[in-house]
Amino acid sequence: MSRLQSSPESPLPLRRISQALAEWIGRLGEVWVEGQVAQFVRRPGVQTHFLTLRDTDANISMQVTCHRSILPDEQLAEGARVILRVRPDFYAERGTLSLRATEIRQVGLGELLARIERLRQLLAAEGLFAAERKRRLPFLPHTIGLITGRASAAERDVVDNSRRRLPGARFRVESVATQGNTAVTEVIAALQRLDADPDVQVIVIARGGGSVEDLLPFSNEALLRAVAEARTPVVSAIGHETDRPLLDLVADLAASTPTDAAKRIVPDLNAELDHLADLRSRLRRNVHRRLDTEAELMAGLPQRLRHNVGRLIEAGQDETARAVQRARHRWDVLLQLARADVDQLLARVISLSPQAVLNRGYAVLSDPAGSVIRRADQAEPGSKLLARVADGRFTVQVTEAL
Repeated sequence: MSRLQSSPESPLPLRRISQALAEWIGRLGEVWVEGQVAQFVRRPGVQTHFLTLRDTDANISMQVTCHRSILPDEQLAEGARVILRVRPDFYAERGTLSLRATEIRQVGLGELLARIERLRQLLAAEGLFAAERKRRLPFLPHTIGLITGRASAAERDVVDNSRRRLPGARFRVESVATQGNTAVTEVIAALQRLDADPDVQVIVIARGGGSVEDLLPFSNEALLRAVAEARTPVVSAIGHETDRPLLDLVADLAASTPTDAAKRIVPDLNAELDHLADLRSRLRRNVHRRLDTEAELMAGLPQRLRHNVGRLIEAGQDETARAVQRARHRWDVLLQLARADVDQLLARVISLSPQAVLNRGYAVLSDPAGSVIRRADQAEPGSKLLARVADGRFTVQVTEAL
């Protein structure tokens, strides 16, 4: 379809715009759409019925017309989830848009549970339920963020039980719709506001019990991803112990009930004081027991000291005696070795001394000046020489040099 041409000088009539809108919208054809019945109007004697269809996750609604013959066998009540095959209709005369249904299917409980299971498998595969993503709750949160219905029993359970355990616990309460088509958007908006508050250190999403349909917002994918992306630890406290929305799997902590959530987010002051008193008592007993032990040790110290010193002295005396004995033995051995060395040296000295040579019958000749005669040409005939033998000296006269 070509674009409409217009100008201030050549404006188009309103009917032309309305007809163009009807043609453009009619080109969409039939589509399948899912929503929740917000209002259903039956007019007696009229074949066409009217209902208001709302988006399950957003505040958007449209009028739907349907023939009586296509209504499902089940009673179509307000709040029911339905799947419709519709064709958009634009009424040019009134400029209104509505949907004309040609088939209506009511979504049963089994289909809802199957969708939740498929979403659970998808998020589990992405790791949104992994234990390593879970954050530890603060021991004493500065401010507790609470998302719940206005003046609900869940709010009283969380606030009253928390303050019973820890008087003065501070809350920032966000009142939202906890069921219906606006629940998801309101809970997400409240979560984002609390997550942006630096004083809020833990966020509790609480609601009382209900049917599977009532708790569907807490298995909504958009809400689950918003919880996974939050910086602040989130506690899920939805329904009773048997209720298990997917929010329990994504949250950092899943409480079985709102009352259980109060027990998990703040410590019991009286129990902590009793625990501190018990610790002080145990510490005091341990100190006294240690002092008694040390006093007993100090009382027996002189006797043990004398005994130990005496034992050390005796051991020192024994060691000294053994050392003296070893030293004496060592000196005896060294003296014997030294004596043997001296005897050997003495024997060598004696064997090498001139006297030993003289004792063997040799004589030493020297001239009157005392010079020893070593060669025959030193003894001139007629000269007198001094001869030294083993037992004395005498003079000899050279008669001939041979």
